[in-house]
Amino acid sequence: MVDFKAANATVPASDMERAMAWYADKLGLEPTESEEEVGAFYGVGSGRFLLYPSPSAGTNQATAMSLEVDDLESAVAELKTNGVVFEDYDIPGVETKDNIATFEAGGRVISAAWFKDSEGNTLSVGTG
Repeated sequence: MVDFKAANATVPASDMERAMAWYADKLGLEPTESEEEVGAFYGVGSGRFLLYPSPSAGTNQATAMSLEVDDLESAVAELKTNGVVFEDYDIPGVETKDNIATFEAGGRVISAAWFKDSEGNTLSVGTG
């Protein structure tokens, strides 16, 4: 079996300047590294993600990246004050209240809220 060292998310952007401004303004994130041809790396807790230039941004119908928090209600409230618009999805077995979905998976309760970035990528913030 391969001994993987880490897993990192990659998030496409059709307009890097617009996307980097959105991640700074809405999520309060600044790149830790940036290379014009490669993209911008962001450190988040013990992980990181790459925002990279791609004409395919926003075409994925699934969640591209999840951000974990301890207090979801506070995080959602703060992100809303930053102008983040949350999405509600009609998913069987999932109860949504005030943009926060709660469901059971693998014997544990998970709570999450979804939103789109400036490029149309679906992101989530959650606990569990």
